[in-house]
Amino acid sequence: MDAQQQMEPLTNSVSNNPNPNTFTRNANIDAIRGLALLGILFMNIYFFGNSFLGYANHEMIPLHDTLTLLFSNVFLEGRFISLFSMLFGVGLAIQYDRFANRSDNPYKSVKSRLKWLLLFGAIHAIFIWYGDILFTYALGGFVALCYLKLDNAKLIKKSLWFIIVPLLIFAVISLFVPEEPVIRGSPQFKEELLIWTGAYSEQVMMQLIIFTAMVFTAVLVTMWMSAGLMMLGVALYRKGTFENGFSNKALLQFAFATLLLSTVDSLLTLADKPMLTSLSATVVIFSAIPMALIYIHLLVKICQNRATVLAPLQKVGRLTFSLYILQSVCGVLLFRYIAPTLTMTLDRPDYMLIAIGFSIFQVILASVYLRYFNQGPLETLWRWLAKPKASKLESNTIDEAAA
Repeated sequence: MDAQQQMEPLTNSVSNNPNPNTFTRNANIDAIRGLALLGILFMNIYFFGNSFLGYANHEMIPLHDTLTLLFSNVFLEGRFISLFSMLFGVGLAIQYDRFANRSDNPYKSVKSRLKWLLLFGAIHAIFIWYGDILFTYALGGFVALCYLKLDNAKLIKKSLWFIIVPLLIFAVISLFVPEEPVIRGSPQFKEELLIWTGAYSEQVMMQLIIFTAMVFTAVLVTMWMSAGLMMLGVALYRKGTFENGFSNKALLQFAFATLLLSTVDSLLTLADKPMLTSLSATVVIFSAIPMALIYIHLLVKICQNRATVLAPLQKVGRLTFSLYILQSVCGVLLFRYIAPTLTMTLDRPDYMLIAIGFSIFQVILASVYLRYFNQGPLETLWRWLAKPKASKLESNTIDEAAA
């Protein structure tokens, strides 16, 4: 991948409100969502140019690449996909409650949005970039929706099962089907790179093949894991974590778990044996969750639900769906068409600089766009498509307030 999002919905970050026609944005959730959207680019950027390999190492790995990798293993790798998944669960819970308060059928209304998200995800994966998270999130959303009525204790227990079991399956698969490393400049590297710099029709065909395999993987593993993270997000939301954060004791436990698991992940990543390197993909997901929880706490304590604090992040968080697709479009255009040779020349720090530059652009774009519009273009389209036919001509005042 990564996803991931949890996207629009990721959607309606509104505080609990007894009046179903009045919505107040939860600034904390908007800021966290904005951080997740910007952060996910720092991992996806490696895969826009060569969707098979991502970043291909030099035969002799330079020190700056190793240091960047170690930094990513602690602060970036998998962290924002986990955040997106939890926030998607929050979005599901908020939508479900909002539709129920309006006397709508909550299951029917939320399922309508998820069905359209499936279509958006398929289009994105096949025609733009294969590393889509929307399709998997929609599938996971259907699963998580079945458990929204559970109390928090049961919801957390269920979420842990949904996270751990798929990861163990993924670990077994990794051990039996290890990926051989591909060195930059090797014949295999050049052959695979040609696919992504060739005709668009060939790229679409290859992405269709990858998407088909992704659907199989999602049904076997990632759909369930995403659903587990979504349910964890719902439980945290209902406990007030997105309003108050965690205790100091919990933070220390998260920090210890992150450091320990990130160290293991780094050792596996730098190992010479392909089997160990493949296993690191499982460990990184385990290490991502406690770090994602730390990010939630930090932004909650900094923002304190104030619209004026971390305002640039909040604005990005209101446009996650549109900006997520924009990242893919711009990344594919840059690395496959405008400057395809970058994949052969850039080192890890260079990719990070590009990601930083584009993150600044997204912050500026979100601020300017929201001066004139209340919702992103794709957020607006999604909501319109998901509305029942009879209500598409009704006022969007409530949706705009919650967007």
